[in-house]
Order: sequence, then structure tokens, then C-alpha cells
Amino acid sequence: MPSYHHVRTSTFDVRLRLRLRLLLVAIIFLAQSSYTIMGFARPYSRPAAHAKNPLLKTTTISDARSANTSSRVRLSQSTNYSDRSSKRLRIKTKTMLSSIIATLLMTIKPAGAATATAEKTKTMLSTVLAALSTTIKPAGTATAVAAAAPSYHLTRILFLRMLAIVYIAAFSVAKFQNKGLIGDRGVAPARIVLNDCQKRQELRSARRKEWAEERKKYSQKGSWVMNKLSDSRIATLFRDKFWFRTDRADRPLPCLLWLAKDRRNLNPWLDGLANTGLLLSTIILATGSANALLIFALWLIQRSFMSVGGVFYGYGWEPQLAELTFHAMFLVPLLSMDPFFGSKSGVFAVPTLVLWAIRFYLFKIMLGAGLIKIKSSDKKWKPGDMSTMYYFYETQPVPNPFSRQFHFMPKAWHKFEVWSNHFVELVAPFLLLLPFRKWRISGGIIQIMFQLTLVTSGNLSFLNWLTIAPALLCLDDVFLTNNLSSFAQKVLIGTPMTSSFAASLKSGSMQLLHTPMPRKVISLAFFMLMAKLNVKVVQNLLAKRQLMNASFDKLRLAGTYGAFGVVAEEREELIIESAVDANGPWKEYNFNVKPGDVNRTPRWISPYHHRIDWQLWISAQTGRIERNPWMLSFLLKLLQQEKDVIGLLESDPWDGSGTSPKYIRVEKYKYSYNKRGSSPYWNRERIGRYFPYGQGVLTEAMLKDIIRGR
Repeated sequence: MPSYHHVRTSTFDVRLRLRLRLLLVAIIFLAQSSYTIMGFARPYSRPAAHAKNPLLKTTTISDARSANTSSRVRLSQSTNYSDRSSKRLRIKTKTMLSSIIATLLMTIKPAGAATATAEKTKTMLSTVLAALSTTIKPAGTATAVAAAAPSYHLTRILFLRMLAIVYIAAFSVAKFQNKGLIGDRGVAPARIVLNDCQKRQELRSARRKEWAEERKKYSQKGSWVMNKLSDSRIATLFRDKFWFRTDRADRPLPCLLWLAKDRRNLNPWLDGLANTGLLLSTIILATGSANALLIFALWLIQRSFMSVGGVFYGYGWEPQLAELTFHAMFLVPLLSMDPFFGSKSGVFAVPTLVLWAIRFYLFKIMLGAGLIKIKSSDKKWKPGDMSTMYYFYETQPVPNPFSRQFHFMPKAWHKFEVWSNHFVELVAPFLLLLPFRKWRISGGIIQIMFQLTLVTSGNLSFLNWLTIAPALLCLDDVFLTNNLSSFAQKVLIGTPMTSSFAASLKSGSMQLLHTPMPRKVISLAFFMLMAKLNVKVVQNLLAKRQLMNASFDKLRLAGTYGAFGVVAEEREELIIESAVDANGPWKEYNFNVKPGDVNRTPRWISPYHHRIDWQLWISAQTGRIERNPWMLSFLLKLLQQEKDVIGLLESDPWDGSGTSPKYIRVEKYKYSYNKRGSSPYWNRERIGRYFPYGQGVLTEAMLKDIIRGR
């Protein structure tokens, strides 16, 4: 029979074990809470492929700094924390837990048979104390918060380079074509837009002055301060130089051409703006970085061309580029050109709200493109028919060398293409807005692959390349370093400090600093502004009669987009001919990419763009010349042998002949692909005269009279 002392000792053991287990659970819970609160995260680990990655040869940031002391990258030397409050919290937590366990070690001193149990308990608590000492590391050895959070610094480099490629294409088009299109002696001179705009400004300013004089007769209590502010010199200057200078839709025209003293000599300004844009774009492409001032300069140049470009800058991708550039302005530092901008202890995170705003920008573009198709009157997009792609490759604005190959694919494949198009534009965009990383990455990849497919099947200007840019921001740095080859990483995201940043990302030592409060306020204000401006965009997407390529705010900061709601079943082309004698012979003008010569194979020029060729395709689709008045000026310039306008063509049929044309006419033809491998490349059949109507011809004097009478 056991003694009383033995029973008491056994009871003590049971209670001690129970209390120790409860205490151990409490300690683990407290440690885990501290672990979470203080932001410890599991270090990022990467596959063995890291050893083959040349961007990750630098294993520590300190090595990179010693190799490149002039770099402005501010990465932590190891896994250092600069947050002093977090450091104090860690020290206090560790001290508290150590004191609790030390007290327990001193108080557990039972007598007799309990000694062995007490020793085991003390050993267990000592192990827990050692584990806590290992888990709660001192400052300088802790893993950074950013190791677990997605990082978008390398992605931002890739995004900016793609944006730069688009701008290089856009400004190259401006440099080589704007003088012929909107130059001093171009088809639609920019000075006409500026002069009309100034007339509206002068009229509105005069009306307001009359209203201000009339207002003085009536005194309203409390309105004195507002009247003074409204009549101040700054407010008046703002109205007269910007707000009252509007287009026909009553939208202000931000344009650097207002600075020109002589509007009859704008060609140097057009060239200067294009060259400046090319220079700034090249800097972004070379460095992979930009600041807000540089991006603003690109936006202002693009808006300047949009303001005076008329029909030649009326395509959907022009405001789409301006809107994305406005978003990018808030994605980069204000002044720094450092792609890894931060301080000595880490890098500042890429603004999260701006990332989501850009993803929504891509979402509304793709969803709008899908909705415009299923809402249109074209039954070829609807279930039960689904035959759009039978015709699209043949009737699209500017085919490329592969378009004919796509056209002759089996009909079953074309139906699959229509279904795939509906999935990509109506379903896949919702993946872009999901908070789940894998789904969001999948959504971005779907959009990128879709746009690359369109690039291979036609020349759609820089539209597809522009749409790829925001899709890249669905990918993060870890995805890029894991999935891009060594060569691709060097080309796409390589910078002098990319290797050290990638090394810190791999080791888990990369640290994101807390975003400064001013930057948080700016990002939040931008996000709220875009949310407000996009309310009407969303309403338009949900409307039964959806507008395509429209904006609802005066500054055109947010728009709604769409394309190819209706696809023609036959390709009609306008062929311009001129002659010295009204009875012929007639010589045909050949354009750079527009189908004309039936023996010529289409070219692949994307992301470059020939605006006059595209605009002639639109004119052929929209009917009579009254809906395309710019063509009257174009025909007149051709008869006048205007050098800048002739430069828009592939060649001048009268070059070297020693004579100039006196008569001109426009014929309409139906074009269709010849069979693969057959010659000529195109079949064509004359439909009739497009202009002048009937069987007449046009002279220079007749065209001048028509233009004056408009």
C-alpha cells in the first residue's frame, strides 16, 4: 500500500505536468503572436536553378555595394530592421519570456521522489528558453517582412520598358508622319485646331467679363471672398490659358503648341516634341526606371498631339496610352530615377493602390472589348453563328504576312477562336481583380498570350503592345526570377543593381520599408480620383447601348474602350488615281501597308503604324466622302505635289516624270485573298467610283471650291 507521501508526490507530479503543459501552450502562443506582430516571415526559398542565374551571383547586398559604390540602391546589408519600435518590442518580449521561464526554474524544487520530475521539467523549460532565443532573433538577423509580401520592383522595370517601347513607336510615327498629317502644309494643319480653340476661348472670356460686370450690381452676403478669388489674376489666367481653350466637345486641350509664337510655323515644334519624346522614352528603356516628372513629360507630349491630331489621333489606343501614362505617373518615385528607391535599410514598396488601379484599367479595356461585341448588331459574334473569324483576317485594317495563313484555317478552328475570344475578354478579366496570387498571375498571362497572338495575325498599331504593359503588373518579382531565362532576365529586367536585389530576394533579406505618409496620401487620392472617374465608365459597360472609345471627364483621364464590334464580310479598298489628261492614262498611288498592288505581300510593321493607310480603311467602311472631309484636303495636296504629304506614301507615281498630275479620282475595289501559294497575292474587282460621284474627275480648282463651300 503506497504511503501518504508517495500519493502526495504523485498528485504533485500530475498537477505539475498539467500546469507546465498549460504554461508551455501559453508561451508558444505568446511567442507565435510576437512572431506575427513583429512581422517575421519565412525566408523566400528558391529552386536550385538559382545557381545558374547570372543575376543572382552576388550573394549579399554589401558585396554589391562594394562593387558599385555609386549606386543609389538602398537595400539592407543583411536582414536588418530599421524600425526601432519593433526592435524594442522584440527585446521586451524576449526578456519577459526569459524571466518567466527563469522564475519557474527557480521555484520548481520539490522534495524526494519529485526531484527527477523536477529535473526533467527544468530540462524541458531550458530547451524552450533556448528555442525562444533562437526564434526571437535580435535586430540584424531577423527576416524582413517583405520576404513574404509580393514585391513588384523587377515587374515595374519590365512595365516601364514596355511602356517605353510603345512610346518609341508612337513618337517615331509622330516624327516621320506628323508634318504630312498635321504640319504647316499637311492634310489637317494643327494651327486650324488651335485657332478655332482660341476663338472659343475669346468668346467665353468676353461673356464672363460681361457677367462679372453685371454681377457687381447685385451683392450677396458671404460671396465677397469667392468673388475675389474667382476674379483674381491667377484664376483669370487659368481660365484664359487653359480651361476656356476647349475643343468642340467643350474639353480643355492641354497642348505645348500653345507656346509657339508663330502658328504658321509649327513644324519645328512638331519635330521638337517628337524628338524630346523619343529621347525620354529611350532613357526609360535603357535604365528601366523613371520618375514622375519624366512620365508627366511623356503624358503632356502625347496629350499635345492628341489635342491637335484630329481624326489621325482619334483611334482608341491614343487616349488609352495617355490614361496608362497618367497611372504610371503615380507608380514611380517623384524625383528619384532609382528603380530600387529607398533608404540604407531597405526599399520602398511599389504603391499597392496604384497597382490595383492599373489592373482595373486593363480589366475595363478587355471587358469593354468583349461586351461591345456581344451587344453589337453583328450576329457573327453571337452563339449560333460564331463566324466572325471567317472574315476578320481578310477584312482587318492592315493585314500582315501571316494573316492569309490564319484566314485559310479550317472553319472549326475559326469558331474555336471566337469562343476563345469571348473567354479572354468576358471571363478572364475577372481573374485580374482577384486577391489570390496564382489566379491573378494566370489572368495576366492569359492577356499577354492573347495580345501576342493578335500581334502575329495583323498590324494593329501599338495597341496590343500597349495592352501587354498593364498585364505585366499581375506578375511579381518572384515569378519573374523563377520563370525567365538568364538571357531574358538580362534583357528585360537587367540593371546595374538587379543582381544584388535578386540575391536579397532569393535569400529572404530583401526588406520593404514603410511607405512615407505623403506618398500614402497621394496614392490614396489618386485611387479615389480614378474610382470616381470610372463610375460612369462602369455604367457605360453595363448600358444596353455601350459607347466605344469615349471619355466622360473633361480632361480625358479615364475612358471606355472597345474594338471590332462589327466585322465586315468583304474587304473594300479605296484606290486613288491621277492623270495629266482626263482621258488617261491613270496612275495609281501606292501606300506603305494598305492593299493596293495585287502582287505585293503585306508587311509586318507592328508596333509601328501608318495613320493615313488606316484612315483610308476607315473611309472605305464608313461610306460617302461627306463623312470623311479630310480626304478632300488629302486629294488636293496630292495634286499640288506637297512634299510632306507625298512622303506619307510608299512612292510618288509622278516622281521623275517631269510632269505633275492635273486630274484625280478615287475608285472603290473589292479585295480578297488568293489561295495560299498562288499568285497574285490579292484578287480584286472594281465596285465603282467613290469620288467624284458618277463618271467625273476632279481638278485642283474644283477641290478648292468644295473645301471653301464646307
